[in-house]
Amino acid sequence: MTSSLQAALDPGSIAVIGASENPDKIGGRPLLYLSQFGFRGEVWPVNPRRDEVQGRRTVPRLSGLSRAPDLAIIAVPGEAAVAALDECAEIGVKVAIMMASGFGETADPAAKAAERAMVARARARGLRMIGPNSQGLANFGTGAVASFSSMFLEAPPQDGPVGIVSQSGAMSVVPYGLLRARGIGVRHTHATGNDADVTVCELAAAVAADPALKLLLLYLESIPDPHHLAEAAAIARDRGLPIVALKSGRTAAGQAAAQSHTGALANEDRLVDAFLERHGIWRARDTTDLVAAAELYLKGWRPEGRRMVAISNSGATCVMAADAASQAGLDLAPLEEGTQGRLRAILPSFAATRNPVDITAALMTNSALFSQILPVIAEDPSADAFLVGVPVAGRAYAVDDFGRDTAAFAQATGKPVVIVAPQAIVAAPFRSRGLPVFSGEGEAVRALYQFIAHHERIREAAGRPPHPAPPPPAKAPPRLLDEAESLDRLARAGLPVVRHRLCRTAEEAVAAADAIGGPVAVKGCSAEVAHKSELGLVHLGVRGAEAVRTAFAACRAALEEAGHAASGVIVAAMARGRREWVLGAHRDPFFGPVVVVGEGGKYVEAMPDVALLLPPFAEADVARALGRLRLAPLIDGVRGEAPLAIQPYLAAAVAVGRLMTSEPGIASLDVNPMLVGSEPGECLALDAVVFVEGSVP
Repeated sequence: MTSSLQAALDPGSIAVIGASENPDKIGGRPLLYLSQFGFRGEVWPVNPRRDEVQGRRTVPRLSGLSRAPDLAIIAVPGEAAVAALDECAEIGVKVAIMMASGFGETADPAAKAAERAMVARARARGLRMIGPNSQGLANFGTGAVASFSSMFLEAPPQDGPVGIVSQSGAMSVVPYGLLRARGIGVRHTHATGNDADVTVCELAAAVAADPALKLLLLYLESIPDPHHLAEAAAIARDRGLPIVALKSGRTAAGQAAAQSHTGALANEDRLVDAFLERHGIWRARDTTDLVAAAELYLKGWRPEGRRMVAISNSGATCVMAADAASQAGLDLAPLEEGTQGRLRAILPSFAATRNPVDITAALMTNSALFSQILPVIAEDPSADAFLVGVPVAGRAYAVDDFGRDTAAFAQATGKPVVIVAPQAIVAAPFRSRGLPVFSGEGEAVRALYQFIAHHERIREAAGRPPHPAPPPPAKAPPRLLDEAESLDRLARAGLPVVRHRLCRTAEEAVAAADAIGGPVAVKGCSAEVAHKSELGLVHLGVRGAEAVRTAFAACRAALEEAGHAASGVIVAAMARGRREWVLGAHRDPFFGPVVVVGEGGKYVEAMPDVALLLPPFAEADVARALGRLRLAPLIDGVRGEAPLAIQPYLAAAVAVGRLMTSEPGIASLDVNPMLVGSEPGECLALDAVVFVEGSVP
């Protein structure tokens, strides 16, 4: 962590510029919190009109202090805030939190320019800034609560194992409030605002290094510096710290709203998914989802598989748990026959022992059944996680025993356990013993799935090599290679390409067709044309010398009529295959090289069924990405079809990733279609479009 960010999170001294006597004003709230929440460093209020504020002596100007504070809170508006930031830089403040609005989050070009200029001046003098438009930072481990949020009055803080870092002020404290309502302590809750200097990603990397944390939650409206988020993820993986991120702006409307909110640059959503997955970060769907599995993460469990056992005294709960598990992606594997036999010896004859285990209403007359079956199930190797549902209970049930025995069961197995108990009286003995309690089967199973799948993702991310940073912006537009050059470049990279020959005369074309044999494809070739079919440059199934000459002449005439220089005419073999897939790549200005895999053909843009991968990656990563697409069932064959031979396609995708990381001069490429058939030899690139940087030969 840089010294400036250390000063932001754990300052030894804090100045409040614009300090107010009124604790309900922006300049007064931080002073109240610093006193109320036990900050042990020096606090210096700055106010030219008062000698004392909230019982503390003031100074009229920051320059009147005997030494520069580690952290300055700028709680004055507009031009006064800009002047205060310049003064902080002048006297050597390490970091400043600017709470003023009206800068880069607006549509005003002058305000955006003013923000850039003040950041440049601050950075030139070694000052880091958080904001503008920041609600502030709060570290309840040190009492350094440099924030004006009212949430800390409504939900009193308690230091704990969770950190929250957010671009939004509201979303730094809404998860805090939800966690505190569940009795979970929060150590960090920080809002970076416009991210004009210190970004949410950079601050996340600093917070991730805190050894007291067991869970880090992020709210992101953009990811302008993925390298800092990758750094945060690497620090977290080394520490065994899970990161859950809520990245808003999934839709065009959401991206537009984010732009007006924080001035954030929108990131393409599928690319965000690919980036987060690559680095082992779980992406939440909404605020509820962000905190839903918190208790599971804090238990220290390390899940090993997806097989869940459901246990309940309600048949309906058993059925709904089975439905939820199937929908989420968890397996309800049957218990071993020996386990079932032991359960049958304990439970009534009408109980279900396979999985789910239905104790039935017999639990009301014999509360000991619960205690008797849990040790039996604990010894069964078929289970990786458990759901215990007690939807209804009351005076006739020994609910405290249920909580005690389930806690002992969780301790004995060391495996994740979730509780479904909508009644407060039933939930209490489970919750008091630290077990995750949910009101319904669906939310319990979804949280359990997230927890298990997230740890799978973290393990997968641990072995991946670093992803290359994006190159600096090109000085000139990229140059298109013609199809022959494109296919040759891909063939050298290891991709299987269709047999073809570039011909410059009709007789060369006839000779090429004879050498290839059978019907051929004849295509006009030009470094000025990326899409040939629109110009009538593609002739398929051409047979015989005269037909080849005619197609050759038609291609040359079409290129001449359109005013495009011709490289020649390609004669290529007609290839067989069952499916047309796509294989593409480009360089994102934020995330660097990106590879696209999935269904191809002419409808790829109208009805996309593709996944994005960030190289370098392995064939297993490609297979996993394809398995999540609509085309996935076709891989194994349907309605009597043979399975698709996708291994050559997987290898080709890895080769494209390798090409994009090893040759930065490749700006983008598009292989569409790439045939995939039932035999390995039926995987061929039929067409290719490659763009290179202007200086690349």
